[in-house]
Amino acid sequence: MAVHLIKLCVGCDSVEDLRSWQKERIAELRRARRRPILEHHTRMMPRRRDEVLQGGSLYWVINGLVRVRQRIVGLDPRADADGQAFCAIRYEPELILTVPRAHRPFQGWRYLEEADAPPDLKRGRGAAKDEAPPPEMLEELRALGLI
Repeated sequence: MAVHLIKLCVGCDSVEDLRSWQKERIAELRRARRRPILEHHTRMMPRRRDEVLQGGSLYWVINGLVRVRQRIVGLDPRADADGQAFCAIRYEPELILTVPRAHRPFQGWRYLEEADAPPDLKRGRGAAKDEAPPPEMLEELRALGLI
């Protein structure tokens, strides 16, 4: 069974921000005549690497909500110019919207078990919109203990 990774999407206010940033990154790589591969660099290689590579995804937390995921296609050990080791998390460009789920801030990445991962957002249940619910609605849902 696959295990996933979850990470804060720092600097993005919406799924559309993430989409725009990633499109620009791919265009930048193409202009530089490099392979257009999306990756995120992190200091630590997951110890459960094999489980992540069995179909795991990178779940992004945007403004306190898990909103979207991308399938992980590689976890590559690398080193920077100073010889400092890091892990390149390679992922597919397709953004798969999830049912929004509240998540507290944290440092780095965390494992996310399959059973704890939010389900994908199905067509007809708001999948056409990438925006979070209004802040007032989120506060009311939190007060009711629903998120």
